Amino acid sequence: MTSTTTTPSTSRVPLTRRTAARSRPPRGIRLAARRPDPPRSTRGDQTSLERYVDSYGRSREVLAERGSGGSVLVIDRDAVAFGDGRLVAHLAADEPASNAGLVARSYLDSLRADRCRCRRLVDRDFLTIPFAEAEPSALGDELADAAAACDSPSSLADCLGRRYRLEQLSTGMSIPEVRWCRFASIASSAPGPVSLRQAIGALQAYEPICAATEDVVRRGRDDETISTATLRAELARVRESPIVLNCGLRKAVLAAVGRGTLSLSEIAMRCGRVKRDAAGNVSGETSWLARRLGMMAEGGRATPTPWVHSDVLALIARDGLGVSPREVEAA
Repeated sequence: MTSTTTTPSTSRVPLTRRTAARSRPPRGIRLAARRPDPPRSTRGDQTSLERYVDSYGRSREVLAERGSGGSVLVIDRDAVAFGDGRLVAHLAADEPASNAGLVARSYLDSLRADRCRCRRLVDRDFLTIPFAEAEPSALGDELADAAAACDSPSSLADCLGRRYRLEQLSTGMSIPEVRWCRFASIASSAPGPVSLRQAIGALQAYEPICAATEDVVRRGRDDETISTATLRAELARVRESPIVLNCGLRKAVLAAVGRGTLSLSEIAMRCGRVKRDAAGNVSGETSWLARRLGMMAEGGRATPTPWVHSDVLALIARDGLGVSPREVEAA
């Protein structure tokens, strides 16, 4: 079991919901925890252990969450917003499950005595195996160094602020596996592995993500302490697939519409997508075009797709815009 410390915070004082609403509590009185709710499972990999009200009247909870390699993270976080995560302890996989509850109760006792300080929860806590004694790996060391140096690279962040990075994961094999992982904008949940295609679709670009993948796969062939088999298969599928990104085509269509040389309706008609209204008037099927361009979600989908078949891309480029398909391919 490992624990972490940070610089001391301000003194904590006991508050109930009633006293919090009336006035600020007197100085010098320590944090008082209210009676915890019974342990309950909040998610498949989370279990709530204790609840309390802090010195500012905010409801917080201590929970156990599954980490890498079967380990368990004991976390203190806001019980309402599920943010402001603090790492209480990181338990190894061979520790009894009951230890998480013991740690949580000991943590609350320490809070009452104002003797406990916990650092903020970070993404890498969910990918770290406590007390792990892995074989040295040159490629693994480079990945770790790159992650430490570029914890939030803007070049690999999508429009929602989520970040993508190559990480070593424990997937049940005897050696770690390198996968692309998605990190939320706040460290309130575990980063999860995503496929190369998912990462490319979210970033709306093939590079530099494909180049980084290709480099890791190439060097991983000579490194027996790390697996790149999944990455190698995903890269091959992306290179050979007829399904391609539509962002370059969308940019070209919107540029033509912006110049006033073409309209969405005219482009759709040139592609053979025609509709008629009740009076028999003919126009282009703009909804078909908008879906192919990723401007409108497909039926039954919540968000537009970033992908289009290469044959459809060629049709819209040649017939709709009058340009070569290569001019609208995404980089």
